[in-house]
Formats: sequence, C-alpha cells, structure tokens
Amino acid sequence: MPNTLLIANRGEIALRIIRTARRLGLRTVAVYSDADAAAPHTRAADVAVRIGPTPAAESYLSIPALLAAAKETGADAVHPGYGFLSEQADFARAVIGAGLTWVGPPPDAMDAMGRKDTSRKIAEAAGVPMLALSVAEPVETPPLVELVETTPLVETGAPTSSTNGAGFPLLVKAAAGGGGKGMRIVRSPEELGSSIAAARREAAAAFGDDTVLLERYVERGRHVEVQILADEHGNVLHLHERDCSAQRRHQKVLEEAPAPGLDPALRDALHEWAVRLAREVGYTGVGTAEFLVEVPGVSTGSTNGGPTGGGGSTGGGGSIGSAWFLEMNTRLQVEHPVTEEVVTVRGERIDLVEQQLRVAAGEPLGFAQDDVAVTGHAIEARIYAEDAFGGFLPQAGTATRVRWPAGDGVRVEAGIEDGTVVPAAYDPMVGKVIARGADREAARRGLVAALDATAIGGLVTNTGFVRALADSDAFRDGEVHTAWLDSHPLPAPDPASAMVAAAWTVATAAVADGGDGWRLGGPPADTWVELDDAVLRVSTARGEVRRAGEPPTSCRAVGGPVGSAVGGGPGDGLLALDGVTARFTVDVGPRSVEVSTHGHTFRFVRPSASGVAAAELSDGVVLAAMPGTLARVEVRDGDLVVAGQPLGVLEAMKMEVALLAPADGVVRVRAAAGDQVAARQVLFEMEPEQEKESDV
Repeated sequence: MPNTLLIANRGEIALRIIRTARRLGLRTVAVYSDADAAAPHTRAADVAVRIGPTPAAESYLSIPALLAAAKETGADAVHPGYGFLSEQADFARAVIGAGLTWVGPPPDAMDAMGRKDTSRKIAEAAGVPMLALSVAEPVETPPLVELVETTPLVETGAPTSSTNGAGFPLLVKAAAGGGGKGMRIVRSPEELGSSIAAARREAAAAFGDDTVLLERYVERGRHVEVQILADEHGNVLHLHERDCSAQRRHQKVLEEAPAPGLDPALRDALHEWAVRLAREVGYTGVGTAEFLVEVPGVSTGSTNGGPTGGGGSTGGGGSIGSAWFLEMNTRLQVEHPVTEEVVTVRGERIDLVEQQLRVAAGEPLGFAQDDVAVTGHAIEARIYAEDAFGGFLPQAGTATRVRWPAGDGVRVEAGIEDGTVVPAAYDPMVGKVIARGADREAARRGLVAALDATAIGGLVTNTGFVRALADSDAFRDGEVHTAWLDSHPLPAPDPASAMVAAAWTVATAAVADGGDGWRLGGPPADTWVELDDAVLRVSTARGEVRRAGEPPTSCRAVGGPVGSAVGGGPGDGLLALDGVTARFTVDVGPRSVEVSTHGHTFRFVRPSASGVAAAELSDGVVLAAMPGTLARVEVRDGDLVVAGQPLGVLEAMKMEVALLAPADGVVRVRAAAGDQVAARQVLFEMEPEQEKESDV
C-alpha cells in the first residue's frame, strides 16, 4: 500500500476516495482550484494544495500542476477518480514516470480501450459481438451513402450474418471520449453529411480528435455494463452487471444493479465477454465493459429488417435478448456504488476503491469468481445542478441549505453542503442518492422516499425530476430504454401545494411571534400572505388556506409544526393538504420562502416583506399605489382593527396585493369592492379608537 494518496479530482468522488483511503490508514492529499478553495473535499483530506485558477485547463487538467502537488506533499500514489484526466493515458504515464503509483489500468490498455475504433478491433479479436461498422473514416457524402447502403452487415460473434447494407437510421459517434458528445442520429441520406460535420466539430472541441464512426442505430435498447476487476497476477473477475438505460441525451440519470429482465443465458454471456475483453487487452484494476442490449419484439426501425442477433436469447416474458459491445471505460464509474451495495465477496460487501488501491500496490485479488455473489437490488439517482424542466441547462450558485436523506438502505455520495458554491466551470453533478432493498421494487420505493427527504435550497437541481422518474409506472415496469426520456418528457411540477405550505408556514410563524389575531368575542383573525403575484388568506383556526378565486385547501400539520420563522433556519415536517400527507421543508426568509417537496424546490418572493408596498400610507390613510380594482374589502366601516390586519385586496397589473392596516384604530372604508380606483386614491382611513361614535 502507498503511504500518501493524492486525489487528482474534486467533489463527491474525491470525498468518496478519501473515505476509503482513511479507513485503510493512508494519508490523503486534496487538490483544489480557486473556485474550490472552500469546497468540502479540501477540508476532508489531511492536506489540501492549490493547483491553479478556476478553469479546468489550468488546474484539474494540468498535469504539471498535479505532479508538483504530489512532489510538494510527499505523495507516492495518485488516484484520478473519474472525469478530468482519469482516462488520459498520458497522465498515467506521467505519474508512473515521476516514480509514483498510478491507481488505474496500464496506460497501454487505456490507449487501446479508450477509443471506440481501437476497442472494436480488440473486441473482434476476443470474439465479442459488435454492431456492424459501416465505415470508419467518412468520405464525401454521395459515395458514403452508397457505401452505407451496400456494406455487408457483419456482426462479430453473431450466429448469422446479413448481406444487406446497414441502411438507416445510423448513429454517428466520436471515436474518442464519451458522455454523448460527438453523437448524432441519422435517419435519412440527406442528413448524413451535415450530421457527420456537426459530430466532428463537437468531437474536436471536446476531445481534440474529430474521428467519428458510423454504426447501425438500434432505436430502442438497454444500456447494460459489466464491472471488471483484474490484478497483475492474471486473475480477471466480473462483479456482475448494472443497467443504465434511464438516460437523457445519452447522459445517465438512474442506474441499478443487477440489470432487471435479462435472459439468464445472455447475462452469463455478457459476463464472459467482459472478462474476455479484459484478458485480451491485459487489463488490471477496475473497469467497465458497456453493451447495448436489444429489447425483443420492438422494431429498431432499421431498413434491413432488424438486428441479426448477438448471441443472446430472445425469450419472451419481458426478458431482453441480443447484445453488442459498445465501449470500455478504463476507470471507476460514477455508478459504482450500486455494485458495491449488492455484490458481496464471501458475505462482505465489496469496496471498489479499496480493490483499486490493492491492485495498484501489486496485491493479488485474494478471492475467486465463485466467492462473488449478488444480494438484493440497488438503484442510484444522479443529482445535478441543472434545470431539468428548462432544457437541462447547467446551473451554478450557492447551495444555501442542503438536506440529504439518511436511514437503513440509503447511501449518499455528496459533494455539497450548506453554503457550498457550485461553480459553472465544472460538471454540474453535486451528489448521488442510492437506495438498497431486498428486491427491485423495495429499492425503487426506498429511492423515492430518499429523494422525498432530499432538499437543496438556493440552487436549481434535478432532484424532483429523478424522483418523478423513479416513481413513474414506466420505470417501475421496466419500460425505460435509452431513448425513452427523449420522447417521453416528464411534466413540470405544479407549485400549488408548495405555495400553500409556504403560506401556512408564514402564517403560523406570525402567530407564534404573537400576531395571533385575537379579537374580543370572535375567532382569531385570518392572516394574509403575499407570495409572488398571489395573495393567500390563511385561517389557522379553521385550518384553511385560500387563494383568491379558488376553493380553500384544508391544511393540518402532522406531528408538529412545519417550517421556521424568519432567521430560524429551515423546518422539515409533514402537512396534510386536503387529506393528502406529504413532506415539506420550508425556509422562511426576509424576502422569500423556499419550499422543497417531492424533490422539487420552489422559491416564492414575499413582496410585502421585501419592501414592495401594496399601498401608500400617509397619516393613517391607505392610498392605492397604482390604478386598479379594489377586488375585495375585508372589513366594515367602523370596525376596530389592529396594525397589519388585512383591510382589502387591490388587483392591479395582473397581481393581487394585500392592503394592511397601518395602525390600531377604527377603519373608515372610502371605496367599495369592485370599484375601479386611480393611483393615490384614498381607500381606507384610520381613526383613533376613542373617536368611534357611541352606540348608546
């Protein structure tokens, strides 16, 4: 084992590696850019070293800066995590050349398997089935179309071969890199030239290499990958498989282990093929072989009548059959926790980071394939700082409050906490929530519950999106394939229940602060709460929240108060709205209220709390701040009112604003409900209580 491990990464994966290294007694070194000076991983390590400014090219992608940090801290090993330089063979060679231990596969294996074109040749040599490659180096479009339509569809390892051309649709994909970059679906000859050009431009920008490949596109398939572990002593094992079919734009969002619905014979074949690949390339350490698995009975849309098969069974009953090799990832995968949650070695759960460190130290695995077993099921949700209902655009900002779930069967790998700044310069993934259960349905329900308990304020995330996907019938029933999300967009969340929870929390906080609306000989007065462009009337006595023009919503706290008063921090609890109980995390601020429920976080502005006046006040006179309609009058002329009590509602500029009593006293109503009023028109006047006319 090395003594000091430098983690050439950031965020949740750096924290994950630090945790295992510390358990094994290793000293750890974190590196950080200017943007990450206060990030959680910099505080978690034994030593933290600045490696450069915010841009990744000048920090996390700078090989000289990373090697200098290793030398400065006395590190004798480097773990690359995933992303950044983790699959760069030149970085591995530089680490080894500096006399340090590289925690990863041999650089030559990284070179061979890191590109889709060279990895295909290795797969062919290993007898692993592949989708037919129409042409590796595209030429001018007219001859290319002819080539595509006449190239024999020969699939290595397939029981039969077609002499028909690949036809359309085709997939253009970058030979280098991954993550959906440099990929285009081509459905007609007319699209081929422009799609290749676009894919080449994107690949060159992302990977510095514009080589692209063409292959037949399987319209609806599953993404199934096999975890490989190999040592330097000739031992190569598989650690079973994962299903990562829930993707949007070729980016994974939910992953699970083991893969559901696989035909047993095909499952065994995938494991065998992955081991063959690793042996063929001389692989050591942790790696992943990825396969495309066809869903039988679903047309691929290919003009050649569909695939010729990849060696798997196409049995019915929901099983999935034929498969083809896609690529190999020569690093630890983002989704590795689901494997760790279900794979055991002699009854103990495996730690893949520990295995990486032991293999890098030259140790033999110490166990055989027969010692590896699968128990239960695990599902992971990736939490990104992105607007899932606004084009999946990356988001940046400060996470003002972060609440991760806890409990039996729940695991969290997180890179943010309260106050963490999420910069725009890096990948927007901020954490992962993993749930384990005795079977898939138990794990799925556990994940939904865990995401219900996840609340991230101050930052837009996809938590509600992945929660809705995990809770969907389609995911439950195994209908989600790699293209499903792109054609089945999830509906945007309805903020209605969150707004009710916000209004209820503000009103109950006001009551707790002494504004209970007590009145002699009558029930407590209602509380008016302004949120965005809405005014809600809250009756804590009746347990109702009413928005103008809508029926009241019954509201009841289950098991205690929900939310917090201003400055008191977020509150978490259950509210029953019209008899339906849900969890709400509510944070009442001086100018806004943030509500998290079902993974979604909503932010409502408090106009009256932020200094936006509903009316102008002058010597006890309430004036209309703008022209509009006096929508409602809540008091009668001569009523005794207290300061802050709602007098009425002014409707103007598509907004409803509450008109509040400026002081205690007797109110005089100077306009009627429904009146069109002018700017600065007198609506109410206040008189001292002693001036009220006697009833005697």
